This record gives sequence, structure tokens and C-alpha cells, in this order.
Amino acid sequence: MHEMAICLGIIQIAEEKAHERCSSRVRSICLEMGALSHAAPEAIRFCFAAASTRTVAEGAALTIVELPGLAWCMSCSKSVEIARRGECCPCCGSYQLQVTAGEQMRVKELEID
Repeated sequence: MHEMAICLGIIQIAEEKAHERCSSRVRSICLEMGALSHAAPEAIRFCFAAASTRTVAEGAALTIVELPGLAWCMSCSKSVEIARRGECCPCCGSYQLQVTAGEQMRVKELEID
């Protein structure tokens, strides 16, 4: 389950930022997550609750902002939204799509005491 490793990385970021500000508590974390990031939001939420135990992020609210997957269709030259890799272009039906956005995952905001 790679979501646990992702959550451990998120907590590490939170701990580093809290340490920089001489704080011992993170109140909330906002995570931006693309639809094509290969991680399930519900699994991230579940793993975060377990991984944050006895850390500065224990009890922190985790908000996940889901971003759409975007691709450029080489056949019809349009930018289209896709939910997952391997889908066809919703405009022309072509499978010649180049992913342009939606693979990212980043900690957007931290609220630290």
C-alpha cells in the first residue's frame, strides 16, 4: 500500500515545518491530489489517521482537493478532461492522448499552532 508511504512523507513535511516554527502541533493539512496520481483519496485519509498517531499531526484535519486529469488529444487537437489513463478522447474517440495535468500531489497548506 503506497498510500502509507505517501502519508509518512506528508507527516515528515508537517514535522519539519512545525519544527521550523517551534511548534508541537499541526492543526490542518490541505493536500492537492490529481486524479491520475495513482493514489486513492479514501486510502490516503485512512492511512493518514493511522500514520499521524503520536506525531505533531495527530488529530490534524486532512483536506484533500481533488484535481482533474487533463490530456491533449493528438487527433483532434483539444485539451480534454480524463478520469484515468487509457480512456479515449471524449470529443473524437481517439486513444492518442498525452497527459498534461493531474499526476501531481502536493501539500498546499499547513495550519500550525
